[in-house]
Amino acid sequence: MSNIVSERFERLRAEPMVPAGRPSSAIVGAVKEIVAQRQLLDLLIRRDLKSKYKDSALGFLWTLIRPLVQLAIYYLVLGQILGASRGIPAFAVYVFSGLTLYGLFSEILAGGTSSIVGNGGLIKKVYLPREIYPLATVGGALFNFAVQLVVLFVATILVGQFPWRLDLLYFFPSVVVILIWATALALLLSAVNVYLRDMQYLVEVLVLLLMWASPIVYSWQTVATRGASWLLQLYTANPITLAVLGIHRAFWVAGPDSEYPPHLLLRMVIAAAVGLVAMFVCHRVFTRLQGNFAQEI
Repeated sequence: MSNIVSERFERLRAEPMVPAGRPSSAIVGAVKEIVAQRQLLDLLIRRDLKSKYKDSALGFLWTLIRPLVQLAIYYLVLGQILGASRGIPAFAVYVFSGLTLYGLFSEILAGGTSSIVGNGGLIKKVYLPREIYPLATVGGALFNFAVQLVVLFVATILVGQFPWRLDLLYFFPSVVVILIWATALALLLSAVNVYLRDMQYLVEVLVLLLMWASPIVYSWQTVATRGASWLLQLYTANPITLAVLGIHRAFWVAGPDSEYPPHLLLRMVIAAAVGLVAMFVCHRVFTRLQGNFAQEI
């Protein structure tokens, strides 16, 4: 019996050591692992969507109620009481289109930041590509965005301003820019949040600041006519600003070309390209920090 056990130990000792996971620089390997686990990713997205409104009587209707209430507040307070609607025709469509796109960004950023800590039980029990947890947040945010997008289309029909024009295609680069930057930041902040738990509260402040740093409830022309030239260039270089301007150009038919910075599409392409570089850097940081996730959680 002892000989059999010894032989087994010898065979085990002769087996090559295979590290779990992948090298930190293997981005292609990360993509392959995520694709291989796409069914699990789909299950995580469904789980997050169901658990979010699990004990709610209205369920997924809250996906519509919250942005509509937010729209009503901005429309009444800023548009009617403070008079912002006098300088922006079709103010309701203008505000709701910006809020819809920014809601996608804020939901990915906030949910992605807490995704690793929130799935600590799974991370401790089984190895999976850790990127799958922030990506599940992206999937859930896209679902909510699609629901709100339907409301936006209906709203344009009700006010008689459906965008039957070629500028509607600006919608696609706008969403791409938001997805790239939001996913990159979600990867970075989800890893940092494991080691610095205050990060999720800092993100709440960041989301608020970035919203007011984008032309969602005011026009880009307001900044262009009142700010210094260097400040305008810095403001326009913000990828969120460019994405919001893009979705305005897609859905806000009341806006003339003067309401947008020159070469808007080219600026958005550059923002997307820079975002891909930022995603590469954020992923490198993520993979270097993920080794101690289980211990830190």
